[in-house]
Amino acid sequence: MEDGLALLHSFQYLEAEKVFTDASRLDPQCALADWGKAMALYQQLWDFPNAATLRFGWQDIRRAQQLGIKDSRILGYIQAAVAFYQPPRMKPIARVQAYSSAMEKLYREHPDDNEAGELYALSLISLAQMGVEDLPNRKKAIAILNPLFAKYPDNPGAAHYLIHACDVPGLASEGLAAARVYAKIAPDSAHALHMPSHIFRRLGLWQEVIDSNIASAAAAAKATREDRGDADYQFHAMDFLNYAYLQSGQEAKAQSVVTELKDVPRASRADIIDAQNRFAARNAVELHNWKEAATLEIPKERLALQDYTYWTRAIGAARSGDLQSAHADMQKLIEIARSLKAEEARQNGSGDMLPPGMPPAGMAIEPREAEAWVAYAEGKSDKAMDLLRSAAEREEAHDDEPFATPAREMLADLLMELKRPSEALAAYKDVLKKFPDRFNALDGAARAADSLGDRHTAANFYNKLISICPPDADRPELQAARQYIARHPADDHPQPIRPIS
Repeated sequence: MEDGLALLHSFQYLEAEKVFTDASRLDPQCALADWGKAMALYQQLWDFPNAATLRFGWQDIRRAQQLGIKDSRILGYIQAAVAFYQPPRMKPIARVQAYSSAMEKLYREHPDDNEAGELYALSLISLAQMGVEDLPNRKKAIAILNPLFAKYPDNPGAAHYLIHACDVPGLASEGLAAARVYAKIAPDSAHALHMPSHIFRRLGLWQEVIDSNIASAAAAAKATREDRGDADYQFHAMDFLNYAYLQSGQEAKAQSVVTELKDVPRASRADIIDAQNRFAARNAVELHNWKEAATLEIPKERLALQDYTYWTRAIGAARSGDLQSAHADMQKLIEIARSLKAEEARQNGSGDMLPPGMPPAGMAIEPREAEAWVAYAEGKSDKAMDLLRSAAEREEAHDDEPFATPAREMLADLLMELKRPSEALAAYKDVLKKFPDRFNALDGAARAADSLGDRHTAANFYNKLISICPPDADRPELQAARQYIARHPADDHPQPIRPIS
């Protein structure tokens, strides 16, 4: 049972379900085994159970209920699962709120039960992720988890959930201690090896992101081959690996991740193509390869897999001066957004469409960013800036982790194109506050400062850019940075270089 709970804490749901199923078979009177089977079907923070999964979970927890358990603590766990899986038609948020309330009651009645505290905290993070009092619920979860982590440093639940609770810009540093020990607690778990990189990425610790996800991808591949997991764990690790290589100046390695996707064991063709599309699109945009971006191959798979490609093609064509292609790709992107919005409305049981400025939940890119660059190519600079400001405000209000370049960084790039370096520098600095040590933001800030004649600040940003990359990093901007530092040695600017703010 302890093994099953440990697996549950590390989101190894398939393995956890097997352990609890075996326990139930060995001891049909073990209510917690049936509870564990039900909870393994509720992948908190990932996928909300569909109707069929809810029915299976209800069957499992009903078996536990029918055993007539008298122990108040065990009964509390069962009642919380019943609150979630109960059959009356309920909206997802209502189910999570009912479950969280029941877990809170259990924790209040049994304050020494650290597992109850950890699972109650996880339910608060679930609510935060669903938009229910996001920051207050995260802080409430952190307040519960910190003392549990201090008291039980080897328990995977407290460390893991602290990382999730702190996985937003303003709180990331509070999760660093947990991030640096969690992988050691569960070294065989692909998710445990990967999860610390959420905090490392938020803090711009690129080598730690890379180390975490190389290990995670290898563990995920092994688990998949042994029927202990699925390809999604490896895809997720490779996603972070691709991003970290780009931010640490390693272009060739970022490109190689796209090629390596074809070797992910037991992955479907559609999932491989989806990942290849995303990574190739990100590489083209982050590396400013606009011709390559404009000519990305259009996948022949289902429509939902094409949004990254058309978004990238529209931006690439606009920035390459090919307005006709930019308009055509933008129109396709709009059609995909409309289709996804209609599907979302059907799934929500409503004929209402989402507000025009809001991308559908199934779309990880922001159409307004592409629209802005098309507007700029048309000579409509004010419209382009308005669109990018709007996209940036939405992204920052929701603490969204952008697929590639943050919207405010695109705004800074646009301001540089418009020869407004002072405003661009301020925007780049704002990006770096939220997304520390992003390669392009550091490079852009250095160029903006140099345009203003501020060699001290330019050298500061260039030195920082060089420091976050390994010696063999191959992005060409690094050569320009080194040349700048060589042309402007320390005696050219004797004043202390101001910290980046």
